[in-house]
Amino acid sequence: MNWKAALPMYNLSPRIQREYEALLARLLVDGGVRDRVELLAAPELHAFWRRPDTLVSQTCGYPYMTMLRGEVTLLATPSFAFFGCEGSDYSSLIVVRAGSRAQTLADLRGGIAAANDVHSNSGMNVLRHAVAPLARDGRFFGEVKWSGSHVASLRMVRDGEADVAAIDCVTYGYLLDAAPDSVAGVRILQSSAPSPGLPLVAGRDVPSDLIDRLRAALLAPSPALRAHMTALRINGFEYRAEEDYQRILHIEAAAERAAYPLLM
Repeated sequence: MNWKAALPMYNLSPRIQREYEALLARLLVDGGVRDRVELLAAPELHAFWRRPDTLVSQTCGYPYMTMLRGEVTLLATPSFAFFGCEGSDYSSLIVVRAGSRAQTLADLRGGIAAANDVHSNSGMNVLRHAVAPLARDGRFFGEVKWSGSHVASLRMVRDGEADVAAIDCVTYGYLLDAAPDSVAGVRILQSSAPSPGLPLVAGRDVPSDLIDRLRAALLAPSPALRAHMTALRINGFEYRAEEDYQRILHIEAAAERAAYPLLM
């Protein structure tokens, strides 16, 4: 089997992309499988996650719970050294323009929200959860604009095209380091509920012995792998079982109990 692998979720600058590619290559060496893997730079992720020959990828916990269970195997989840992260849990930073008069979420009633994707935990699910107690007749915002990325959501808030967005704290931390202009002009209103971070996963055709080798390499990294982790602000990796990711569905269910099933 010739496997496929890619870690593009946080490729927010050329340097970060190079480091993730180097981390992935080192992981494959440490797992004893490097010569049988094609590294892909920017696959279409929803299709890539479902490929049975995907050896290593990274997905958001919300599509994992809603679309990918049974199609991928959880390898390990990174623990990041960024504000908003606690172990391998992460949260979103709910941001408004620096000059916004909003002091609480309630002040944003009837405003415009920017969200990266309908399948995103960090951009949609946790924002829906945060405003659900404030919704009236299933609605809180005047409009929701789907931006396509956290970077685009930040730009829309900064430029006045939207009033609020929820930004994955890892994305925010990387941008603060690599592209500070992209977060200039916004301020953090509050943090979202935490949940397990974006897991590394393997496709359904990957044999259990290879999964064990890759997971072991992540949980007990070699000095070479550790060096790339440090460059990416990754403190370590933890194995998180599917039961841990149920918390993401609990966040969804809380919004549904508040009669707010859709971000709107």
